[in-house]
Amino acid sequence: MRVAVPNKGSLSEPAVEMLREAGYRVRRDNKELIVADPVHGIEFFYLRPRDVAVYVGKGRVDAGITGRDLLLDSGSAASEVMGLGFAGSTFRFAARPGEVTEVTGLQGKRVATSYSRLVRDHLAAKGVDAEVVHLDGAVETAITLGVADAIADVVETGTTLRQQGLEIFGEPILRSEAVLIRRNDASESGLDVLHRRLTGVVTARGWVMLDYDCHIDDLEEAVRLTPGLESPTVSGLHDEQWCAVRSMVPRSRTNGVMDALYDLGARGILVTEITACRL
Repeated sequence: MRVAVPNKGSLSEPAVEMLREAGYRVRRDNKELIVADPVHGIEFFYLRPRDVAVYVGKGRVDAGITGRDLLLDSGSAASEVMGLGFAGSTFRFAARPGEVTEVTGLQGKRVATSYSRLVRDHLAAKGVDAEVVHLDGAVETAITLGVADAIADVVETGTTLRQQGLEIFGEPILRSEAVLIRRNDASESGLDVLHRRLTGVVTARGWVMLDYDCHIDDLEEAVRLTPGLESPTVSGLHDEQWCAVRSMVPRSRTNGVMDALYDLGARGILVTEITACRL
């Protein structure tokens, strides 16, 4: 199987690290463009992030990792298999304060962006007829230089926009993240192992294993606090009035759950990292 991976930019290193955590052989030198992993029957091709969806759509590779925004902007015959939980971003409109406050206000105006297809499709869906000006580089200066009346770009903190005297308006065009993609007419079965492994990494990153002891009178409330994915494991202890509980807990809630369990009377509360899993 052939898989395309971004060779540079904000998607590249996190994608390589995720594949490494999934057990695959990945490149050690940024100059490597092709890495074979014969043990798992897979080859990784390191391509420009914007080209990944094109190669996947044309069937030159079987799958790829790219941004949701780049996938949709490519117009390629490829589709998203799963979100990978990194490289999150929000795509939005911005203009000088007070000049445009809603997307409908872009009617007849010029919008500069590096994501022409994505913006055209969004405007068309809103019934807005505007001129889309394609720029390959940073678009924040497009209004100052008189190229456009508004811009559409990836927004993180908004600091760069404010420095250019711009403000965000309207609802987000898109919330993007890194995604695993495949060709529209490809067989899902060919990606089973890769999909399962990456799902395991995403889950392992988002959850921890929590172990604790609690009195049997508090068990039902403890289980309510730690329901796990399906149901926690409960084991008896030598003291028959106590039991041991093991459950997966969302990483973001770990300390709050530990506090609640301690207040309930649970003791021996331990947290263990999950390095890999299959669910």
